[in-house]
Amino acid sequence: MASQTVLYDAIVIGAGIQGCFTAYHLAKHRKSVLLLEQFFLPHSRGSSHGQSRIIRKAYLEDFYTHMMDECYQLWAQLEQEAGTQLHRRTGLLLLGMAEDPELKSMQATLSRHGLEHQRLSSEELKQRFPNIRLTKGEVGLLDKSGGVLYADKALRALQDAVRQLGGTVRDGEKVLDIKPGLPVTVTATSRSYQAKSLIITAGPWTNRLLRPLGIELPLQPLRINVCYWRETVPGSYGASQAFPCFLSMGLTPHHVYGLPSGEYPGLMKVCYHHGDTVDPEERDCPRAMTDIQDVQILCDFVRAHLPNLKPQPDIMERCMYTNTPDTHFILDRHPKYDNIVIGAGFSGHGFKLSPVVGKVLYELSMKLTPSYDLTPFRISRFPGLGKAHL
Repeated sequence: MASQTVLYDAIVIGAGIQGCFTAYHLAKHRKSVLLLEQFFLPHSRGSSHGQSRIIRKAYLEDFYTHMMDECYQLWAQLEQEAGTQLHRRTGLLLLGMAEDPELKSMQATLSRHGLEHQRLSSEELKQRFPNIRLTKGEVGLLDKSGGVLYADKALRALQDAVRQLGGTVRDGEKVLDIKPGLPVTVTATSRSYQAKSLIITAGPWTNRLLRPLGIELPLQPLRINVCYWRETVPGSYGASQAFPCFLSMGLTPHHVYGLPSGEYPGLMKVCYHHGDTVDPEERDCPRAMTDIQDVQILCDFVRAHLPNLKPQPDIMERCMYTNTPDTHFILDRHPKYDNIVIGAGFSGHGFKLSPVVGKVLYELSMKLTPSYDLTPFRISRFPGLGKAHL
């Protein structure tokens, strides 16, 4: 196997949205960076593919809302650099019962941060969004900053930007071995590479890379059904009706979320924020019983709440979540090797935050003071994981 003589400032493993933004920040700061991806690009095996994601400032936790301020700025910067639209503002409608603690907490967070939002009573909801059928006592909270990110376009824009800034992107390069040290050596399908630092953003494959390095993180890969539902009245849930993204809380065991029609003509994306535990290599195996139950929950929700959609999905795609026990990210250095940095566990809500995640991972890899308090994201918050098991 040929040996690569170039010594990079950093190697990033995984060209999903987190790895791409990490490589982008490194290249922006004139660091020599190599971005490795095991699959040939573009691919749909991980967590960053597909046409759309929700962007919002409404969160339970202040630290995410705080991070989102800079995320919006960085998304706008990338959009300008790429010369293509990556974001559409639609608003995000949060739905729940009036006394739902999660809904009240999100409203409190928006208020603390002075962000534009509006509480809508059941009657106001009916007048404003007649295409939503409400459960008795259901109210709404409109986060006016909410909208849609164009995921596929964002990935392409970032990969192009990394190359234009002098970075190297190599796809079809599965990592076979990591030798810690100064430098760190990464052996991939075709050759070995060396760098002063390594950043691992490998999604559901993270632990496969970390186990030989003496640590296993509490990560749970989930297979998610991404469902698209046909409008019975064309345009009912589209841009022409100023229909928002929505997030329903408390009416099903896990959140249901939806985005206005646009990706596929006449189809609206409505998904369940949960899935079936699966090995990422077996994502496309026959569906498990829990998988079928999750789709049935969605069918029941659509039938009850979205009367202008057919209550069976027209298209079902697959995506991966990698969940942590508390659904907060892991952004930290390896407990033993401080030039190996880990970004993992984005738990189905990391895409919108990727501009700041990439910045933080760049800072950690370059031994800079992080721009944000990383206490919520440290590996040590999980018992027994403050030190590597070596």
